[in-house]
Amino acid sequence: MAKIHVTDREGQNHELEATKGWSVMEIIRENDLPIEAACGGCCACATCHVYVDEAWLSKLKAADDEEDRMLDEAYQVQENSRLSCQISFSEDLDGLKVTLAPEF
Repeated sequence: MAKIHVTDREGQNHELEATKGWSVMEIIRENDLPIEAACGGCCACATCHVYVDEAWLSKLKAADDEEDRMLDEAYQVQENSRLSCQISFSEDLDGLKVTLAPEF
């Protein structure tokens, strides 16, 4: 089974089983980690904001204009910020590392 690695807001690391075709947000939420995802994955709220490990950024599809606009609304945005609802998990992302961004 494929995995992703998530660091929560307290610095605890979690290895999660990842399902192909699910968004990273869905995988995190399914494992009961504290990610709000208020809009349910519609790219309309920025409450699923994560920081992607630098080594993985080039493996992701670039953020589209809609995601960029929502990230403008997020708290403590960094160069490696992404909305986890917009990252579709594939086998190429097995081992992906992300950190939950601070809550608003």
